[in-house]
Amino acid sequence: MDKVLKSFSYIFHPLIMPLLGVVFYFAKSPRFIPLEIIQAKLLSLFILTVLVPLLLYVILKLIGTVNTINLKTTKERIYPLVLNGVLTLLVLQHVITPTQSIALYFFFIGILISNLACLILAIMKFKASLHMIGVSGVFMFFIVLSIHFSININGTLALMAIIMGGVATSRLHLKAHSYIEIIIGVLVGLIPQVVLVHYWL
Repeated sequence: MDKVLKSFSYIFHPLIMPLLGVVFYFAKSPRFIPLEIIQAKLLSLFILTVLVPLLLYVILKLIGTVNTINLKTTKERIYPLVLNGVLTLLVLQHVITPTQSIALYFFFIGILISNLACLILAIMKFKASLHMIGVSGVFMFFIVLSIHFSININGTLALMAIIMGGVATSRLHLKAHSYIEIIIGVLVGLIPQVVLVHYWL
């Protein structure tokens, strides 16, 4: 059971959540989108949201700004969150634009707001769960897409709810967060996606 709970934290790492949301969008969108465009978008997002953050983490670790990839202290979180915010802005400017996909555009606007909120909390010495921010934001995006596309994805939503529970349990089991840090993480991930629905749904 210990290994299973630990696996939730690694498999559903915050870095892969934006990419997961985009993959789901392309899989469920009724619009015809050429395969070449989908592949180019996914490759660009993989580079900007997964590879580059990992490379930046290595650099930050080498210069002593961070100690572990889990960013255990609020001080360790500040530079990674600032850099992640910059990368999200690059995504919004060059990869996901409102003319191409209004849904994905506001999905990443929500991610940027969540990132900024988490940065402010870190500066205030509060460590909201990045794992819960990521998974809850994607969960809400799935719900909104099901309404937007008028599709039944109850099975997917049930699975995501189980995943959210598994990730929360994993973070508590590993003593990475307290209950309040988990709850605040969920709210920081959910609320921006909910608020932004007004602008595109």
